[in-house]
Amino acid sequence: MKPSVSFEFFPPNTPEGEVRLRGVRERLAQSGPDFFSVTYGAGGATRDKTLRTVMEIRDEGHQVAPHLSCIGATRQSVDELLALYRSRGIRRLVALRGDLPSGMVDSGDFRFASELVTHVRASTGDWFHIEVAAYPETHPQADSPQADLEALVAKVGAGASSAITQYFFNTDAFLWFRDAAARAGVAVPISPGIMPITNFRQLARFSDACGAEIPRWIRLRLAQFGDDLASLRAFGHEVMAAQCQRLASEGVHSLHFYTMNQFEPTLDLIAAIKAR
Repeated sequence: MKPSVSFEFFPPNTPEGEVRLRGVRERLAQSGPDFFSVTYGAGGATRDKTLRTVMEIRDEGHQVAPHLSCIGATRQSVDELLALYRSRGIRRLVALRGDLPSGMVDSGDFRFASELVTHVRASTGDWFHIEVAAYPETHPQADSPQADLEALVAKVGAGASSAITQYFFNTDAFLWFRDAAARAGVAVPISPGIMPITNFRQLARFSDACGAEIPRWIRLRLAQFGDDLASLRAFGHEVMAAQCQRLASEGVHSLHFYTMNQFEPTLDLIAAIKAR
């Protein structure tokens, strides 16, 4: 069975970026995704841009899942967003703890994503399908892998509908995590996060910050390509296509693509899955 797909964007910073993203959405929409998601900057730094992008996607007739970060947020600010989203018929959210911006001392009214999920459920009942984050290789700020798994259990217990993982390149890590979560009582779907490989320096920076390990053999091969982007992307496609195909063979029914506001790498991977 071909996995269902969803796509994540970040809100553009410029009018030119907004135009480009509309074209990207148009191309990706042809794959029939379950939903598009839109990120939300630390402490609400991209609030207005996120809202504009979310409303555009909704007005285009697509399912959209705005990110909702609790760090730096108050109950009032969250309730205002929830009311706005409900008034526009938006039925999905991605509820996250988020990162505390540099220099910010007040973390807001919510300490953990589980508290945010509890609040959303108490305020809106079953209106929203709530996605939460999961970390196959352990969140970099978690005290231990077990503590990180217990955090997921708490989010699901608070009312999360499903989970999306941080991207990873070690498929065994995801499969072990999925099975450990099931043993711990997590019965909601867990969608693997997929990051197409197109830029080694950017990928290395992101991965070092979020704790997504790039296996040594992949890192060394990517580094050797230097400025040969065509070869780097061909190798990256081969690696990620094999990962997606293995996930499908292991019974994974949905994939969440971190598109980086591009359509070609993601569509190439989807084509490879279909060909398989």
